[in-house]
Amino acid sequence: MAIVKAPKWASAGALIALGIVYGDIGTSPLYTMNSILNSARSVSQLQNFVLGSVSLVFWTLMLITTVKYVIIALRADNHGEGGIFALYSRVKDNNKMWLLIPALIGGSALLADGTLTPAVTVTTAIEGLKNQQIGAFLFPDNQAVVIAVVSVLLLIIFTFQKAGTKKIGNVFGPLMLMWFLFIGIFGLINVFSDLSILKALSPTYAIKILFDPENKTGIFILGSVFLATTGAEALYSDMGHVGKKNIYISWPFVYSMLILNYMGQGAWIMTHSQNPDILNQSSNPFFEILPGQWRFVGVILATLAAIIASQALISGAYTLVSEAINLKVMPRLRIFYPSNVRGQMYIGMVNWILCGIGLLVVWTFQTSHNMEAAYGLAITITMLMTTILLFEFIKLHGQKLIAVGFLLVFGFIEIVFLIASLGKFIHGGYATLIIMLAILSVMAVWYYGNKRREAISKEDDYLSLKDYRKQLVNLSKDEDEPIFATNLVYIAHMHQNYMLKRSIIYSIIGSRPKRANIYWFVTVKESSDPHSKSYAVDMLGTNNIVHVTFNLGFKVEPQINVYLKQVAGALIKQNILKPQFPKYAMNKHGNVGDFKYVMASQYYADLLNLPNINAWDRFLIGGRVWLQSHTVSSSNFYGLEFSDVVEEIVPLFIANTNRQKLTQIEVKNVLKETE
Repeated sequence: MAIVKAPKWASAGALIALGIVYGDIGTSPLYTMNSILNSARSVSQLQNFVLGSVSLVFWTLMLITTVKYVIIALRADNHGEGGIFALYSRVKDNNKMWLLIPALIGGSALLADGTLTPAVTVTTAIEGLKNQQIGAFLFPDNQAVVIAVVSVLLLIIFTFQKAGTKKIGNVFGPLMLMWFLFIGIFGLINVFSDLSILKALSPTYAIKILFDPENKTGIFILGSVFLATTGAEALYSDMGHVGKKNIYISWPFVYSMLILNYMGQGAWIMTHSQNPDILNQSSNPFFEILPGQWRFVGVILATLAAIIASQALISGAYTLVSEAINLKVMPRLRIFYPSNVRGQMYIGMVNWILCGIGLLVVWTFQTSHNMEAAYGLAITITMLMTTILLFEFIKLHGQKLIAVGFLLVFGFIEIVFLIASLGKFIHGGYATLIIMLAILSVMAVWYYGNKRREAISKEDDYLSLKDYRKQLVNLSKDEDEPIFATNLVYIAHMHQNYMLKRSIIYSIIGSRPKRANIYWFVTVKESSDPHSKSYAVDMLGTNNIVHVTFNLGFKVEPQINVYLKQVAGALIKQNILKPQFPKYAMNKHGNVGDFKYVMASQYYADLLNLPNINAWDRFLIGGRVWLQSHTVSSSNFYGLEFSDVVEEIVPLFIANTNRQKLTQIEVKNVLKETE
């Protein structure tokens, strides 16, 4: 979602926040009241139904978006960053490993439900063109034409992602300002057509409609009401890009414009409640409140706002996936950075998966009404998971009573919304739940597959580097062995007591010895600061074995080749390492030699032959290795595309292989030497 880095607190920063943070929630008036209207069953009771519905929208935005996210969640930042993974990074504890589960569920649900955003918003906007005169051209009242136009727009949006959005990002804020002023002004104009809509500000109407026997949908009306606040989670996730103070400044304006528009739509419905065609699905109250040629202007602005909302969703998906990768809960994917703007990235696989799902949604559901019926189910799960993590965050700060109260209030509200949204399951909500479960399965297999492999091989498959220190020192000086590299690098997590995977020691001295001047062992850890880039060095009491621990935030690109040369230069400057002075180099004054990286690719066929591993562990470990072999290689992930990399195939469990002992039966015809 990051397009421009905003000032910490300025009017310009608040303007930028309009374009980055509010795209999703800002376009919700396009379809929320339309969805609510389609839930109505009795024209004679439509006025009370609308009053109660608008009241529900007002108080839903007040409680969930304003109180939970703006007032409470924005305080739970991780060095200025927000979102469910940033929140998890704040509350995670080795004694509470279960906290990863709500983080994984919430993250996968957010990605899944977001796949519908471009389809819903763009389709709703283009549907407003029906029967509109555009110069000499009359846009036909034909849904097939709408689907064709939406498909082309979505393809254009996703195709241009790789080029970056730095230039057009600068106009997102002013465009969204025009959008909010437009919907607020025309909402206010329509409020005067029936001032009784102001009664909706009272919570009594919201409570009354839920239990009114005339409300045939009952509690399930909340499934439509919830659409008004689907962008609240994005508001929290984008905090790091615009600054929380800019959200504090801009949200009251956004909230006011949204409520004015919802009330304006409600007033229009109430004044036309006797019209028998009011419940016609082709009539969207958002566009009906716009008089004459203003409707065409509204369609143009709605289309631009829908594109901005789609852009925010797509960029947000990149950010979320990137954070998940760096938290080691998702397979490595190729990340491209189209500009020098922090946070702006492009992940091709994510881009085209989102595009494919978006087009499939448009072609399958056909109309925005059908899409609305499926939209919002998974996001209720994300909000519930965020509530659990916020409960832990508040409790962590010693406010247990407040934490319990927060959990009870918002947990109850969101469980009610979740139950109400379950009615969407048969109308298309199953699609987002299937996508969510697919993403969650990938995350679970990737993370827990690695954990199970480490647990199984912890005793047998790890060796202490200290036990081989003398051999490495001697090998480095042994001129009988050919030089393999000046600097030989292994990227692998080093545990306590310098425990390394057996395959690394085997790679250096177990087969043909690899002689190098300096042996580097690199551990990459996630820092609590999302943008941190720091390192620590341990020489193990030698002058040619270096263990480097990089502490990188989950928003930092792991360019290990760049970082390692900086570390080598610093150590040489500090006289810890000897200058290497390569004989042939582009930099005549360079004192750092060549680097060669050895990356291990795991061979998992041996997994099938190990009887002591149960079926579940076999599935998790095998699935993890399969994902690893079908995604970006370790060398590309660590920024080594243009480095000297040697790929080696190693079995999953070296210590467990070749353990079967042969029994000697006899030896024949041995020729013994005689003196």
